[in-house]
Amino acid sequence: MAIFAQQLEDLLRESFPNAQIAVEGSDGRHMSAMVVDESFRGLNRVQQQRAVYAALKGKMDGPDGELHALALTTKAPD
Repeated sequence: MAIFAQQLEDLLRESFPNAQIAVEGSDGRHMSAMVVDESFRGLNRVQQQRAVYAALKGKMDGPDGELHALALTTKAPD
């Protein structure tokens, strides 16, 4: 089962309601996302990305996950 860009954005928006979020990808298995959120301030890149993966609620878990690959950019606002 594939996941669409809007579905991915909706999942991220649940955890990061005030974030700037951009999701790209059309094959449903390989996507990229940029998440810019104030909650990332003071966190290192690994901590930021872990927060995003947690927001995905298992959509990338295991070989049968709905999303196979996610190129992820995270940061706090400038």
